[in-house]
Amino acid sequence: MMQPPIISFQVITDTHINAEQDHLYNKHLAQALLDIAAHSSNSVGVMHVGDVTDHGLRAEYAEFVRIWEASKAGLPDIHFTIGNHDLFLGEWRSQLQLYESYTGMKGAYYDKWLEGYHFIFLGSEQGGLKDFAYLTEEQLSWLDQKLGEDASPSKPVFLFLHQPLKDTVAGSLEGQGWHGVIQDEELKAILTKHPQTIMFNGHTHWELEAGHACFEGNGETATIFNAASVAYLWTNEDVYKEGSQGYYVDVYEEKVVVRGRDFMNSSWLDKACYEVNL
Repeated sequence: MMQPPIISFQVITDTHINAEQDHLYNKHLAQALLDIAAHSSNSVGVMHVGDVTDHGLRAEYAEFVRIWEASKAGLPDIHFTIGNHDLFLGEWRSQLQLYESYTGMKGAYYDKWLEGYHFIFLGSEQGGLKDFAYLTEEQLSWLDQKLGEDASPSKPVFLFLHQPLKDTVAGSLEGQGWHGVIQDEELKAILTKHPQTIMFNGHTHWELEAGHACFEGNGETATIFNAASVAYLWTNEDVYKEGSQGYYVDVYEEKVVVRGRDFMNSSWLDKACYEVNL
């Protein structure tokens, strides 16, 4: 009989909350939170990988809070990453302050230790970029230092950034066009120094069944996961698809198990189940 995981957590992204209370995306978030509440024993948190809102509007953040407050019974704490939709319609600093005021996060990037495991959240520090993230030299240097903090090759560090690196996960491949980190090469260079990193991205909305949901680091760089979207999905045919997906993550001494979840139907996605050996 398998031992229970040391810790568990859930990964959601791209909720795109709308100011209209009965909007489909809002209903999808409520469904996802109900699913997590029913299956999240031993969870240390829900990790949100950005695009909390659809337009970064105060009314949309207020609606997110309303849904969370109505659903939070039985849920662990939620930790946020800032996405491009949370930023691009306003001046960066004012949009960041609005994000902070409603999520409780402090700054575009930060880290937390949860039950002895390191969780690191990155975010763009420049506005007006629409889809891309701009990571300052200060943030990249901070990340390099943090990834080495009490580090061990056999102990994973969990990293969250809304936009994916080019040619890693679904949606970021050449010709798909949804990669989005201006300092792509600089971030990749840091990750090769810390191959125990397990990274989660949002942004592309690519459904988990489409392939390339996991970019394997093979001990040479980070292992990277596309976390799909809670609001709506995208296909390899480059078209919209109604749906709502995310991950349940279980951490063991020797491996990390990442399981895709269909939140609309409260079912596991057999084609999106992965094991990262430590």
